Amino acid sequence: MKDFNWSEWYEFPNPADNDILIAPYGKGVYQLKNKATNEFILFGCGNNVAYRMSSLLPKPYGQGTRNNEEKRKYVLNNIENIIYRTIALNDSAEMKRIEQEVKLSQNYIHKF
Repeated sequence: MKDFNWSEWYEFPNPADNDILIAPYGKGVYQLKNKATNEFILFGCGNNVAYRMSSLLPKPYGQGTRNNEEKRKYVLNNIENIIYRTIALNDSAEMKRIEQEVKLSQNYIHKF
């Protein structure tokens, strides 16, 4: 995979600890990994990455309308081991292109 301008890896915020999500407010791509197993969990993109990533947790913690409760529960149940990184972008076409490259770059436990 091309060397994109990824952020550093961050611990996924635990809602029980009132942690803070560090992610672009605009367009971008994200990737989650389980640091205990070294497995890539999932990836995605959004026009507001911070909001999109907040939907990775089940209600009442998460926002948005994710259809797959299994993915949301996995993130919450493994929250102590979930790390993430992001890429901030300006262009929707570039965002989709990079998302496809990220999709093909790893095997993911949960695929979108």
